[in-house]
Amino acid sequence: MSEASTALGEMAIAPKAGARASRVRRTGRSPAGYALAGPAFALMLMMLIGPLAGVIALSFTDYQLGAPSFSWIGLANYQEMFADRVFWISLKNTLTYVAIVVPGAVALGLGTALLIQSGTSLQSWYRTIYFLPVMATLIAMAIVWEFMLHPQFGLVNGLLRLAGLQSHSWLQDRATALYALCVIGIWQAVGFNMVLFLAGIVSIPKQLYDAAEIDGAETAWSRFALVTWPMLGPVTLFVVVISAIRSFQVFDTVQVLTKGGPSKSSEVLIYTMYTESFEFFRSGYGAAVTVVFLGFVLLLTLVKSVLGGREVHYA
Repeated sequence: MSEASTALGEMAIAPKAGARASRVRRTGRSPAGYALAGPAFALMLMMLIGPLAGVIALSFTDYQLGAPSFSWIGLANYQEMFADRVFWISLKNTLTYVAIVVPGAVALGLGTALLIQSGTSLQSWYRTIYFLPVMATLIAMAIVWEFMLHPQFGLVNGLLRLAGLQSHSWLQDRATALYALCVIGIWQAVGFNMVLFLAGIVSIPKQLYDAAEIDGAETAWSRFALVTWPMLGPVTLFVVVISAIRSFQVFDTVQVLTKGGPSKSSEVLIYTMYTESFEFFRSGYGAAVTVVFLGFVLLLTLVKSVLGGREVHYA
Protein backbone atom coordinates (compact mmCIF):
# COMPACT_ATOMS: atom_id res chain seq x y z
CA MET A 1 0.00 0.00 0.00
CA SER A 2 2.87 2.38 0.81
CA GLU A 3 4.57 1.61 -2.52
CA ALA A 4 1.36 2.43 -4.38
CA SER A 5 0.92 5.70 -2.53
CA THR A 6 4.54 6.64 -3.21
CA ALA A 7 4.09 5.97 -6.91
CA LEU A 8 0.91 8.03 -6.98
CA GLY A 9 2.73 10.88 -5.20
CA GLU A 10 5.56 10.81 -7.70
CA MET A 11 3.07 10.83 -10.57
CA ALA A 12 1.36 13.88 -9.03
CA ILE A 13 4.65 15.77 -8.50
CA ALA A 14 6.04 15.02 -11.97
CA PRO A 15 3.50 17.15 -13.91
CA LYS A 16 4.08 20.09 -11.53
CA ALA A 17 7.86 19.84 -11.90
CA GLY A 18 7.49 19.54 -15.64
CA ALA A 19 5.22 22.59 -15.69
CA ARG A 20 7.76 24.59 -13.67
CA ALA A 21 10.60 23.53 -15.98
CA SER A 22 8.51 24.39 -19.01
CA ARG A 23 7.70 27.80 -17.52
CA VAL A 24 11.40 28.47 -16.80
CA ARG A 25 12.33 27.47 -20.36
CA ARG A 26 9.56 29.64 -21.76
CA THR A 27 10.40 32.81 -19.79
CA GLY A 28 14.15 32.22 -19.50
CA ARG A 29 14.03 33.15 -15.81
CA SER A 30 14.89 31.14 -12.75
CA PRO A 31 16.01 31.85 -9.18
CA ALA A 32 19.52 30.70 -10.07
CA GLY A 33 19.62 33.16 -12.94
CA TYR A 34 18.58 36.04 -10.71
CA ALA A 35 21.23 34.98 -8.17
CA LEU A 36 23.94 34.96 -10.83
CA ALA A 37 22.84 38.35 -12.16
CA GLY A 38 22.66 39.82 -8.65
CA PRO A 39 26.34 40.90 -8.30
CA ALA A 40 26.33 42.58 -11.72
CA PHE A 41 23.08 44.38 -10.90
CA ALA A 42 24.43 45.50 -7.52
CA LEU A 43 27.61 46.81 -9.16
CA MET A 44 25.55 48.66 -11.79
CA LEU A 45 23.41 50.13 -9.01
CA MET A 46 26.45 51.38 -7.10
CA MET A 47 28.50 52.61 -10.05
CA LEU A 48 25.85 53.93 -12.48
CA ILE A 49 22.28 54.19 -11.28
CA GLY A 50 23.08 55.34 -7.73
CA PRO A 51 25.37 58.27 -8.68
CA LEU A 52 23.00 59.27 -11.49
CA ALA A 53 20.04 59.37 -9.11
CA GLY A 54 22.16 61.35 -6.64
CA VAL A 55 23.06 63.97 -9.27
CA ILE A 56 19.43 64.34 -10.34
CA ALA A 57 18.31 64.71 -6.74
CA LEU A 58 21.10 67.22 -6.03
CA SER A 59 19.93 69.39 -8.95
CA PHE A 60 16.71 70.12 -7.03
CA THR A 61 18.59 71.52 -4.01
CA ASP A 62 20.58 74.64 -3.13
CA TYR A 63 23.49 72.57 -1.81
CA GLN A 64 26.89 74.26 -1.76
CA LEU A 65 30.09 72.23 -1.56
CA GLY A 66 31.09 71.83 2.08
CA ALA A 67 27.83 73.20 3.50
CA PRO A 68 26.42 71.25 6.48
CA SER A 69 22.84 71.40 5.19
CA PHE A 70 20.74 72.11 2.13
CA SER A 71 17.16 72.88 1.14
CA TRP A 72 14.91 71.52 -1.58
CA ILE A 73 14.20 74.30 -4.08
CA GLY A 74 12.44 72.38 -6.86
CA LEU A 75 13.13 73.65 -10.39
CA ALA A 76 14.82 76.89 -9.28
CA ASN A 77 18.25 75.75 -10.52
CA TYR A 78 16.86 74.88 -13.94
CA GLN A 79 14.99 78.19 -14.16
CA GLU A 80 18.18 80.06 -13.29
CA MET A 81 20.17 77.97 -15.74
CA PHE A 82 17.84 78.57 -18.69
CA ALA A 83 17.90 82.30 -17.92
CA ASP A 84 21.69 82.36 -17.62
CA ARG A 85 23.54 83.83 -20.62
CA VAL A 86 26.71 81.89 -19.78
CA PHE A 87 24.85 78.57 -19.98
CA TRP A 88 23.56 79.32 -23.48
CA ILE A 89 27.02 80.42 -24.60
CA SER A 90 28.58 77.22 -23.28
CA LEU A 91 25.83 75.12 -24.89
CA LYS A 92 26.33 76.89 -28.23
CA ASN A 93 30.10 76.40 -28.01
CA THR A 94 29.67 72.73 -27.16
CA LEU A 95 27.34 72.11 -30.11
CA THR A 96 29.69 74.03 -32.41
CA TYR A 97 32.62 71.96 -31.20
CA VAL A 98 30.71 68.71 -31.78
CA ALA A 99 29.51 69.85 -35.22
CA ILE A 100 33.10 70.52 -36.33
CA VAL A 101 35.04 67.74 -34.60
CA VAL A 102 32.74 64.80 -35.38
CA PRO A 103 32.66 65.16 -39.21
CA GLY A 104 36.35 66.04 -39.32
CA ALA A 105 37.47 63.17 -37.10
CA VAL A 106 35.22 60.64 -38.85
CA ALA A 107 36.24 61.68 -42.38
CA LEU A 108 39.97 61.82 -41.60
CA GLY A 109 39.79 58.55 -39.63
CA LEU A 110 38.15 56.79 -42.57
CA GLY A 111 40.55 58.30 -45.09
CA THR A 112 43.57 57.34 -43.00
CA ALA A 113 42.28 53.78 -42.58
CA LEU A 114 41.73 53.43 -46.34
CA LEU A 115 45.21 54.74 -47.13
CA ILE A 116 46.89 52.45 -44.63
CA GLN A 117 44.90 49.39 -45.73
CA SER A 118 45.66 50.03 -49.41
CA GLY A 119 49.40 50.18 -48.77
CA THR A 120 51.64 47.17 -49.10
CA SER A 121 54.39 48.01 -46.62
CA LEU A 122 54.91 49.71 -43.23
CA GLN A 123 51.24 49.32 -42.28
CA SER A 124 52.05 48.59 -38.63
CA TRP A 125 54.33 51.62 -38.45
CA TYR A 126 51.68 53.95 -39.86
CA ARG A 127 49.04 52.54 -37.50
CA THR A 128 51.32 53.22 -34.54
CA ILE A 129 52.12 56.76 -35.63
CA TYR A 130 48.49 57.74 -36.14
CA PHE A 131 47.41 56.07 -32.90
CA LEU A 132 50.01 57.88 -30.76
CA PRO A 133 47.74 60.90 -29.99
CA VAL A 134 45.17 58.49 -28.52
CA MET A 135 47.71 56.87 -26.21
CA ALA A 136 49.29 60.16 -25.13
CA THR A 137 47.96 62.12 -22.16
CA LEU A 138 45.78 64.87 -23.56
CA ILE A 139 46.84 67.38 -20.90
CA ALA A 140 50.50 66.90 -21.86
CA MET A 141 49.61 67.19 -25.54
CA ALA A 142 47.61 70.35 -24.79
CA ILE A 143 50.73 71.95 -23.33
CA VAL A 144 52.63 71.01 -26.51
CA TRP A 145 49.88 72.60 -28.59
CA GLU A 146 50.05 75.71 -26.42
CA PHE A 147 53.69 76.14 -27.44
CA MET A 148 52.90 75.33 -31.07
CA LEU A 149 50.19 78.01 -31.19
CA HIS A 150 52.19 80.64 -29.30
CA PRO A 151 51.89 84.01 -31.07
CA GLN A 152 55.66 84.80 -30.92
CA PHE A 153 57.70 81.58 -31.09
CA GLY A 154 55.06 78.94 -31.94
CA LEU A 155 55.66 76.50 -34.78
CA VAL A 156 52.35 77.31 -36.51
CA ASN A 157 53.02 81.05 -36.63
CA GLY A 158 56.62 80.38 -37.64
CA LEU A 159 55.41 78.43 -40.68
CA LEU A 160 52.95 81.20 -41.50
CA ARG A 161 55.74 83.80 -41.41
CA LEU A 162 57.90 81.62 -43.67
CA ALA A 163 54.99 81.53 -46.13
CA GLY A 164 54.73 85.32 -46.03
CA LEU A 165 51.55 85.35 -43.95
CA GLN A 166 50.81 87.24 -40.77
CA SER A 167 51.03 85.45 -37.42
CA HIS A 168 48.00 85.23 -35.19
CA SER A 169 47.14 84.80 -31.50
CA TRP A 170 45.05 81.69 -32.00
CA LEU A 171 44.12 81.00 -28.37
CA GLN A 172 43.82 84.65 -27.30
CA ASP A 173 41.42 85.74 -30.03
CA ARG A 174 37.66 85.30 -29.48
CA ALA A 175 37.18 84.56 -33.18
CA THR A 176 39.67 81.65 -33.32
CA ALA A 177 40.01 80.18 -29.80
CA LEU A 178 37.18 77.64 -30.15
CA TYR A 179 38.25 76.63 -33.67
CA ALA A 180 41.81 76.04 -32.46
CA LEU A 181 40.42 73.68 -29.84
CA CYS A 182 38.42 71.94 -32.59
CA VAL A 183 41.61 71.30 -34.56
CA ILE A 184 43.22 69.76 -31.49
CA GLY A 185 40.10 67.63 -30.89
CA ILE A 186 40.16 66.31 -34.46
CA TRP A 187 43.90 65.57 -34.22
CA GLN A 188 43.34 63.60 -31.01
CA ALA A 189 40.33 61.60 -32.28
CA VAL A 190 41.56 60.58 -35.74
CA GLY A 191 43.72 57.71 -34.48
CA PHE A 192 40.93 56.09 -32.48
CA ASN A 193 38.50 56.30 -35.40
CA MET A 194 41.15 54.94 -37.74
CA VAL A 195 41.50 51.77 -35.66
CA LEU A 196 37.73 51.20 -35.68
CA PHE A 197 37.49 51.71 -39.43
CA LEU A 198 40.46 49.40 -40.01
CA ALA A 199 38.67 46.67 -38.08
CA GLY A 200 35.59 47.15 -40.24
CA ILE A 201 37.55 47.16 -43.50
CA VAL A 202 39.42 43.97 -42.62
CA SER A 203 36.08 42.25 -41.88
CA ILE A 204 34.70 42.86 -45.39
CA PRO A 205 34.85 39.63 -47.47
CA LYS A 206 37.24 39.79 -50.42
CA GLN A 207 34.68 37.98 -52.58
CA LEU A 208 32.56 41.13 -52.65
CA TYR A 209 35.37 43.10 -54.27
CA ASP A 210 35.90 40.33 -56.82
CA ALA A 211 32.19 40.32 -57.66
CA ALA A 212 32.15 44.12 -57.97
CA GLU A 213 35.15 44.00 -60.30
CA ILE A 214 33.43 41.41 -62.48
CA ASP A 215 30.37 43.68 -62.61
CA GLY A 216 32.50 46.52 -63.96
CA ALA A 217 33.74 48.33 -60.81
CA GLU A 218 37.33 48.71 -61.97
CA THR A 219 38.34 51.92 -60.19
CA ALA A 220 39.09 52.24 -56.47
CA TRP A 221 36.33 54.83 -56.08
CA SER A 222 33.68 52.58 -57.64
CA ARG A 223 34.70 49.67 -55.39
CA PHE A 224 34.55 51.98 -52.38
CA ALA A 225 31.09 53.27 -53.33
CA LEU A 226 29.64 49.83 -54.14
CA VAL A 227 31.25 47.66 -51.45
CA THR A 228 33.34 49.41 -48.78
CA TRP A 229 31.03 52.27 -47.81
CA PRO A 230 27.79 50.22 -47.57
CA MET A 231 29.52 47.47 -45.60
CA LEU A 232 31.00 50.01 -43.19
CA GLY A 233 27.53 51.28 -42.25
CA PRO A 234 27.38 49.84 -38.69
CA VAL A 235 31.00 50.79 -38.00
CA THR A 236 30.41 54.33 -39.27
CA LEU A 237 27.34 54.73 -37.07
CA PHE A 238 29.29 53.53 -34.02
CA VAL A 239 32.21 55.85 -34.80
CA VAL A 240 29.91 58.86 -35.26
CA VAL A 241 28.09 58.27 -31.96
CA ILE A 242 31.28 57.58 -29.99
CA SER A 243 32.98 60.64 -31.51
CA ALA A 244 29.97 62.79 -30.62
CA ILE A 245 29.92 61.55 -27.01
CA ARG A 246 33.68 62.11 -26.66
CA SER A 247 33.31 65.60 -28.16
CA PHE A 248 30.59 66.50 -25.66
CA GLN A 249 33.06 65.49 -22.93
CA VAL A 250 35.75 68.00 -23.98
CA PHE A 251 37.34 69.54 -20.91
CA ASP A 252 41.11 68.98 -20.76
CA THR A 253 42.11 71.30 -23.57
CA VAL A 254 39.70 74.00 -22.41
CA GLN A 255 41.04 73.87 -18.87
CA VAL A 256 44.70 73.90 -19.90
CA LEU A 257 44.68 76.25 -22.90
CA THR A 258 41.88 78.82 -22.60
CA LYS A 259 39.97 78.32 -19.32
CA GLY A 260 36.82 79.15 -21.23
CA GLY A 261 38.15 82.44 -22.55
CA PRO A 262 38.65 84.86 -23.93
CA SER A 263 35.30 86.30 -22.78
CA LYS A 264 33.59 82.88 -22.60
CA SER A 265 34.23 82.28 -26.32
CA SER A 266 35.54 78.74 -25.69
CA GLU A 267 33.58 77.76 -22.60
CA VAL A 268 31.80 74.40 -22.91
CA LEU A 269 29.22 72.58 -20.80
CA ILE A 270 31.60 70.46 -18.75
CA TYR A 271 33.79 73.47 -18.00
CA THR A 272 30.71 75.40 -16.84
CA MET A 273 29.77 72.43 -14.69
CA TYR A 274 33.29 72.36 -13.22
CA THR A 275 33.47 76.07 -12.42
CA GLU A 276 30.00 76.21 -10.88
CA SER A 277 30.60 73.11 -8.74
CA PHE A 278 34.25 73.41 -7.68
CA GLU A 279 35.16 77.09 -8.05
CA PHE A 280 31.91 78.80 -7.07
CA PHE A 281 30.87 75.82 -4.86
CA ARG A 282 27.31 75.85 -6.25
CA SER A 283 26.94 72.09 -6.39
CA GLY A 284 23.17 72.13 -6.88
CA TYR A 285 23.41 74.40 -9.91
CA GLY A 286 26.34 72.39 -11.27
CA ALA A 287 24.26 69.23 -10.92
CA ALA A 288 21.51 70.83 -13.01
CA VAL A 289 24.04 71.54 -15.77
CA THR A 290 25.20 67.92 -15.45
CA VAL A 291 21.65 66.66 -15.97
CA VAL A 292 21.38 68.65 -19.22
CA PHE A 293 24.73 67.26 -20.36
CA LEU A 294 23.63 63.70 -19.54
CA GLY A 295 20.43 64.32 -21.51
CA PHE A 296 22.46 64.98 -24.66
CA VAL A 297 24.56 61.86 -24.08
CA LEU A 298 21.42 59.78 -23.50
CA LEU A 299 19.92 61.12 -26.71
CA LEU A 300 22.99 60.06 -28.69
CA THR A 301 22.88 56.62 -27.07
CA LEU A 302 19.23 56.20 -28.01
CA VAL A 303 20.01 57.19 -31.60
CA LYS A 304 22.73 54.54 -31.66
CA SER A 305 20.34 51.93 -30.25
CA VAL A 306 17.59 52.72 -32.76
CA LEU A 307 19.78 52.93 -35.84
CA GLY A 308 22.07 50.13 -34.73
CA GLY A 309 19.37 47.54 -35.54
CA ARG A 310 20.29 47.75 -39.20
CA GLU A 311 22.63 44.80 -39.31
CA VAL A 312 25.22 44.03 -41.95
CA HIS A 313 26.51 40.48 -42.25
CA TYR A 314 30.14 40.29 -43.24
CA ALA A 315 30.20 36.60 -44.00
